[in-house]
Amino acid sequence: MILKRLEVGPFYSNCYIVGSESTKEGMIIDPGAEAEQILKTVKDSGLDIKSIILTHGHIDHVGASKEVKEVTGAEVAIHSDDAKSLPGQEQFAKMMFGISFPPPPPPDRLLHGGDSIDIGDLHFLVLHTPGHSPGGICLLGDGIVFSGDTLFNTGIGRYDLPGGNYNQLMNSISTKLLVLPDDTVVYPGHGPQTTIGAERRGNPFLRL
Repeated sequence: MILKRLEVGPFYSNCYIVGSESTKEGMIIDPGAEAEQILKTVKDSGLDIKSIILTHGHIDHVGASKEVKEVTGAEVAIHSDDAKSLPGQEQFAKMMFGISFPPPPPPDRLLHGGDSIDIGDLHFLVLHTPGHSPGGICLLGDGIVFSGDTLFNTGIGRYDLPGGNYNQLMNSISTKLLVLPDDTVVYPGHGPQTTIGAERRGNPFLRL
C-alpha cells in the first residue's frame, strides 16, 4: 500500500493519499486545503486518483475538494448525513475565521455504514461514526483505520459544533473502534498516528 500523510491548512488537518502498489489506483482522504501540495504528492506518487473521500463535511477537511476534483476527475464521496452540510461551508469559514476556501462540489456518491471503498486491490469498509458530526465516518482496511475527527491520539473529536453529540460520539468509539484489534493503526484527522490498543489503555477521554 502507498500511504502519504500531509498536514494542510490553518487547522493543521491531515490529508491522506492512499494507493495500490500493483494498480497505481488511489484515493485522497480529506483534502482540507493546499490543493497544489496535495496534487504534487499525487503526481510524485504516480497514482491515478479514483475517489475523494470526505470523512465529514467540515471545511478543514473539504476545503480543497473542488480544486482536487477538477484536476483528478475523481468522484467525491461523503456520508449521506453530512452531504447536506457541504453547501455554505466556505461562507462559514469566511464569517467565523476570515479564511477563504472554494465552495466544495456536490458529492458524486453518498456513503452509508457498511459500504465498501475499493481502490485497485485495496478494500476499505465504511464505518458510520456519528458524534463529531451526524455523518462522520471512519475507513477500515488492511489493519488500519482512518478515523477522521472521531478519535485522535489521546483525544476525541469535538461534539459542541452543530450536529455534534457527546453520547453518539462515545458510542461510536466504543462500538465501532475499540472493538478492533489492539494493533490496528489509527490515522486521525489531526495529529499523529496511534493504535487502538494505545488509545484503549491511555486515552484519558475513554476512561470510564
